[in-house]
Amino acid sequence: MESEKVTEAGSSSVGDDEKKKQEMKTTDQKPVSEGFDQEQEEVDNDVDKGGGGVVSGFVPGPLLSLKEQIDKDKDDDSLRRWKEKLLGCVEGNLNGQMEPEVKFHSIGIVSDDFGEISTPLPVDENQSARVLFTLREGSQYQLKLTFSVLHNIVSGLTYSNTVWKAGLKVDQMKGMLGTYAPQREPYVYSLEEETTPTGVLARGIYSAKLKFEDDDKRCHMELKYSFEIKKSN
Repeated sequence: MESEKVTEAGSSSVGDDEKKKQEMKTTDQKPVSEGFDQEQEEVDNDVDKGGGGVVSGFVPGPLLSLKEQIDKDKDDDSLRRWKEKLLGCVEGNLNGQMEPEVKFHSIGIVSDDFGEISTPLPVDENQSARVLFTLREGSQYQLKLTFSVLHNIVSGLTYSNTVWKAGLKVDQMKGMLGTYAPQREPYVYSLEEETTPTGVLARGIYSAKLKFEDDDKRCHMELKYSFEIKKSN
């Protein structure tokens, strides 16, 4: 944003009040953050296209244990109530551990073709190449995940799902799941609905890799799996 230039009109044409207003105006026009480099525009374009990555130049705040976060500002009633609502009953997690842990329990596929099929996680490496599910061409489906958050709040959890066929990358989706606090009950999250391609070339077996990371680039899960697309009846 360009700052307005002040044109001098005589040695004492601008009074003290006018100078203060101009200084305030100039201060308000400074960028919110001066730490973003020239790659920021490219990152913004990537986000507009559906990228779910962390913005370049973003520096997460210092990591605090869950107990420290609960005890901080404990004299502020409004903050205390907000934290209680966010964190719930997590006494068992108040062990001082700093690093959050995301534990994935299952991955499911939801489709009008067959309802829902769920596979427990983690998948044995020897079985990662086996076909987890089969879809008809042109059908809609969603991946559904069940997971728990342990020890601390996980911030900015994102996913990427990359798909290959015959060694060529044919699709990639990225998205933001959000920020999650530890709680007793597992979270259930469904990824965006997708539609399988159609045609002779679309049929066959695909390999895929589903990856979850947080703001600090901690990888909480990397799942390799396969699925098949068959001819529609």
